[in-house]
Formats: sequence, structure tokens, C-alpha cells
Amino acid sequence: MSSLAAARADNFYYPPEWSPKKGSLNKFNGQHALRERARKIDQGILIIRFEMPYNIWCGGCESMIAKGVRFNAEKKQVGNYYSTKIWSFSMKSACCKHEIVIQTDPKNCEYVIISGARKKIEDYDAEDAETMILPVDEDKSKLVDPFYRLEHQEEDLKKKKEAEPLLVRLQRVSDTRHSDDYAMNKALRAKLRTQKKRVAEEEAASKKIGLGIRLLPPSAEDAATAASVKFAHKFDRNRRDKRAIIYSGSIFFESSGSSKRSELESKRRKINAAAASKLLVGGFKPSSWSEAAASSKKQRRI
Repeated sequence: MSSLAAARADNFYYPPEWSPKKGSLNKFNGQHALRERARKIDQGILIIRFEMPYNIWCGGCESMIAKGVRFNAEKKQVGNYYSTKIWSFSMKSACCKHEIVIQTDPKNCEYVIISGARKKIEDYDAEDAETMILPVDEDKSKLVDPFYRLEHQEEDLKKKKEAEPLLVRLQRVSDTRHSDDYAMNKALRAKLRTQKKRVAEEEAASKKIGLGIRLLPPSAEDAATAASVKFAHKFDRNRRDKRAIIYSGSIFFESSGSSKRSELESKRRKINAAAASKLLVGGFKPSSWSEAAASSKKQRRI
């Protein structure tokens, strides 16, 4: 703490022009002790870090804001409940900059959403979740009555007898699962080894067929989907070729010579299309013109 930087960081540095008559350092520098957080202190507003008490739905974009998310909120007093102050927190959501206002409720000891959002309701059925139902505050106050307490105890005993088989079964399952740690660890490691071996085999099979991704094992659903796919037959290809010839032809009347010429042109197109398809497949057979050209080249060389 002997250095000047450390002294100034802790507000222990007093400049030479300061004197005790000028008050504290904050008053001398003309600033509040909370700095930027107190920029609206004249309006009764203080900037704090507010933590969301429960899950809510944003009123602007309907996105969920989880419990525990923190905001820079404006805190101000809006009323009193007897001698307890009621505080209001105004903040803007990070998703759409929508303003959310939440107030404290000292009577029910909770937070209440005033505007800008709505609470996410997360109710469940205690019977489906197999959990115990805790008594309500009204039932707790009624326990002062001896007759009500006696009836309540009888109901609790009845519930205990009904839930006892389930609790015993759960305890037995828990004991069998956690009784032998070595066996559990051994079974888990064997399962992981089998899984790694299967993943390695799938990666090797994918590399063998030239794929860079791992393929999942075949399933009956994939086989049914592949079987339902229908490819184009020869009829569809011929119909498509005929339509192409019709679209490429002239719409005006032609003489017999021109019709013969168009037939020859269509036949030549079909021959060229067949040759091109054979060339793509790899079964190209040279035509008579190419053979004649090759023989003439040989004669020239001789």
C-alpha cells in the first residue's frame, strides 16, 4: 500500500489542494461514492445488479429468461407494506430490449411481475411425481385443534402404510445399485469399451467406402424408405426425348424434304445422345468415321 497507484485505487490519496474544511474526497471531487450507479440518485433511483428469481417469458419476443440471469436494474421505492418498503426493479431484456418491471411483495414474501413479462408456470402432479404433499399454512394453523390434529395423524398413518411398499422397493433398488462400487465401475467401463469399439468399426467402414463421416447402423425404417423410392424408367426417358424434339422443332408447315431432314436430325440427335451416355458410363465404342480417320492416319505414317 505504499505505492501511489495503490493509494489512489483505495481512495486513500489526498491531493495537495485538499483540506479537511472541504469535506470528504467524494464531496471534493464532486461525485457520489457509488460513481455511475448513482447517476439517478436525485430521482430516488439506484442502479443495482438484479438476479431473476424464477423462470419467465419475455413479453417482447416470447423467449424464456432463466432463473439466475442478472440484469442492470433501476431500483426505486414505490410504496410501503406497514413498515416494510416495496421496491420496484426496472430492467431491459437482452433478447429484444423490452422493459420488464418486477416488484417485491412483502405480504407473500415473493416477487411479482408488474409488466413486460409473465411467469413460467411449472406445476406438476404430486402423485405422478411420487412426492410427498406438504401441508398448507391453513392446515398448519388448524393443528392447534386437538380433534383436527387427531384426524390429520390418522390420515398421515394411512398415507404412510400406502406408500411404505413403494419406499421399501426404492430403498432395495438403491441398495442393490450402490452396494458394490467395483462391479458398477467394471460394468460401466465394459460398456464404454464396447461403444468405442463399435464407433471405430463404423469409422473404418465409412473410410473404406470413401466417406469422411461415420454412418449409423442400418435400420428397418431406412430400408423401407429406400425401397419406396422409384427411379425413372425407359418410358419416361423416351417421353422426355420426344417432348424435347417437339419443343426444338418448327411450328410452321414443312415440305416432305424438310420433314425427312427433321427426321434425320432427330435420329442424329438420338445417336449423339446414346454415344454421350456410353462415354459417361465408360463403354464408348468408336464410330465408323473415327475408325476411318484412325486408318487414314496409319496409312500416312506408313
